[in-house]
Amino acid sequence: MRNAENIKELLELGPDYMGFIFFEKSSRFVGEELDEELLKSFPHTVKKVGVFVNATQAYILDKVKRYALDYVQLHGEEMPDFCRNLKFKGVNIIKAFSIDSQFNFGKLLNYKPYCDYFLFDTKGDLKGGNGTTFDWAVLRRYDNDKPFFLAGGIDLDNASKAMELTGLKIHSLDVNSKFELAPGLKDIPKINELIKILKPTEAILTSI
Repeated sequence: MRNAENIKELLELGPDYMGFIFFEKSSRFVGEELDEELLKSFPHTVKKVGVFVNATQAYILDKVKRYALDYVQLHGEEMPDFCRNLKFKGVNIIKAFSIDSQFNFGKLLNYKPYCDYFLFDTKGDLKGGNGTTFDWAVLRRYDNDKPFFLAGGIDLDNASKAMELTGLKIHSLDVNSKFELAPGLKDIPKINELIKILKPTEAILTSI
């Protein structure tokens, strides 16, 4: 998200989270287009998430302060010590992991004390936004009690299937490329349909 009018339209739908990508190599990079005052005027019910990939602590803290971010999503190879240092600065953390059939969920134990949530995305060439799903059956091996965001190729059809994954700690569905008109420009009618699917249950939240 970066276009002010697109952001305002999405706010009217009431998503639980809205993401802003601070990774220069991404086609969705916010650049200098992001309206600081608009973000600072968000209702408390919509949490602002800054997405970072192997950024410095100073860069992240600057963006948290400048845009009043509620969470940072770390989508690179950030180590547990990096998460710990940010957490001690008062930053709320969502740590993303790229998932395939061989993923070792045991390594998450070292991150658990410093992360508010995990995010599981499809392993691919890009740092998110690959538009493909992974085999959700591997999540049965996740024996951690930390709630997580589910990402990776989620669309209107499989969003309903995600709600059927009972017994898992799914906190929110994180959607991206399947709900865009162009990189960084969200398809408002399609997102409205998604929210209609998810909101009645209040079991799974929506992260855009």
